[in-house]
Amino acid sequence: MTEESFKNGQVLLIDKPLEWTSFQVVNKLRWHIKQRFKLKKIKVGHAGTLDPLATGLLILCTGNETKNIDSYQAQIKEYTGIFTVGATTPSYDLETSIDKTFEISHITPHLIEETTKQFIGVIQQKPPIFSAIKHEGKRLYDIARKGETAEIKSREITIFDFEITKIDLPNLHFRVVCSKGTYIRSLAFDFGKALNSGAHLTALRRTKIGDFSVDNAFSVESFIEKLTAE
Repeated sequence: MTEESFKNGQVLLIDKPLEWTSFQVVNKLRWHIKQRFKLKKIKVGHAGTLDPLATGLLILCTGNETKNIDSYQAQIKEYTGIFTVGATTPSYDLETSIDKTFEISHITPHLIEETTKQFIGVIQQKPPIFSAIKHEGKRLYDIARKGETAEIKSREITIFDFEITKIDLPNLHFRVVCSKGTYIRSLAFDFGKALNSGAHLTALRRTKIGDFSVDNAFSVESFIEKLTAE
């Protein structure tokens, strides 16, 4: 890790901690890179936001490599996590409190397996109201937090693989491989609805982006240690 390599362009794989925003990770690492090499400025950007309540792979690009951020964002992604059935929240995850509860006694392993098949392939998905998408110039989450509503259009996404890896009701552990633009929170909500119940996302981890794996990623602390030790 040299000043020249950061300016020419590095691809950094970071395992985002829980409750950090993706922007906080970028800011933290940019500050340490600037401090290490006494730079006034250095370009650092991330290739695909992770929600604060999610952990896992975040690709950061520095210097000239920031020009390629869009190509990294477009790659297929893999996630693991937990859907909790029997209840929904307005944000489709734990950011907001439960607003409705549902029966789950009818949910069987066979029903779960059959329901997952409905979501594999090219499907229409409506993003959550609690998202950064803009509607008439305003972020949807700003509209939602004011208690207001907005018409959200469905968008086409692709689910390449979707499996429930463990059933521990009310928790369903899952793995999903999907295209850019997929909201796993929306998948949780829609999956619960398809089960004739309700569901929300209670854990999420991004494990892969294209050929990049979280197994090869630095924690924020370990990256800083490596940077300052050299």
